[in-house]
Amino acid sequence: MPRGLFITLEGLDGSGKTTQISRLASWLKKRGHNPAVTRQPGGTPTGDRIRALALDSRSTGLAPLAEMALMFADRAQAIAEIIEPALAGDRIVLCDRFTDSTEAYQGGGRELGSAVVLELHRLLCAGLTPDLTLLLLPSLEASLARARRRNERTAAHSGQDEGRFEQEKGAFYGRVWHKYREIAAREPDRVVVIEGDLTIDDVHEQIVEAVSERLLTAGHQG
Repeated sequence: MPRGLFITLEGLDGSGKTTQISRLASWLKKRGHNPAVTRQPGGTPTGDRIRALALDSRSTGLAPLAEMALMFADRAQAIAEIIEPALAGDRIVLCDRFTDSTEAYQGGGRELGSAVVLELHRLLCAGLTPDLTLLLLPSLEASLARARRRNERTAAHSGQDEGRFEQEKGAFYGRVWHKYREIAAREPDRVVVIEGDLTIDDVHEQIVEAVSERLLTAGHQG
């Protein structure tokens, strides 16, 4: 049976993933595709409730293992409800974050290590691996500044508080950044790194180049 293509976008908060996934979806639609677009945490009714709990800065004292368990609960639901049905229907799936985020933030940032993350992924996600991961790595300072401004705007307009992770110190984000680097070095065939403080258009061009190549390899007309 034909099977779709699973593409994820990764990076620190404020790296530009939301903007780029929207632009990529539009680019794919213009070429006749009907991509399923989702995010983690969130994207399903259950996932949105998990997101509200996990990202709210009032969720103080959340243990690292509990935080990781929430991320995998959200992911398992998203796979069952959105990702697997779309892939089975031969659609392209665009997902803002996947298990690489858990490995970077909980494995690296929270210092839980990669082994426990990868084992939970094997057990709870049946080892589902993206066909292509686009890792956006602008400078740490630029990412954090953008993420904090975005969260302030969101809180002002909607009252939603998603700033819990932005309260972390620089050392936490340094560990996240280096763990992302480690993942990219470990899986160079899957992970395409787009690095530096580039313009939105420059990042989009590099994304389109990587996606076009993967569509051709996978036999999807681009």
